[in-house]
Amino acid sequence: MSASPARQGEPHGDPRERVPRTADGIAAALSPARRMEFYRELGTAPLEKAEAVLRSWWCEAMLDTDPEADRVTAAALDGTLPLASVASVLARRQARGLPVE
Repeated sequence: MSASPARQGEPHGDPRERVPRTADGIAAALSPARRMEFYRELGTAPLEKAEAVLRSWWCEAMLDTDPEADRVTAAALDGTLPLASVASVLARRQARGLPVE
């Protein structure tokens, strides 16, 4: 089973509110160059793929706006970042009523 980074303690605030799950919310969180890439990809996506494009870019926007990104990157490079199994992360998300797709 693969592992993914685990956060220490509870996140500050509701992470779902940092970047709204809308095209405008995602675009506002991206740099100008990435915003144009996002709009280009969304604009050329067939209707049945638009939701997947929005989900993918929402994840990118969440990563781009993570207030702890520098700390997490440094810990990963130092080899001190705690790890959690994918199964434990999915179980924790399900328990909180968050999407797991």
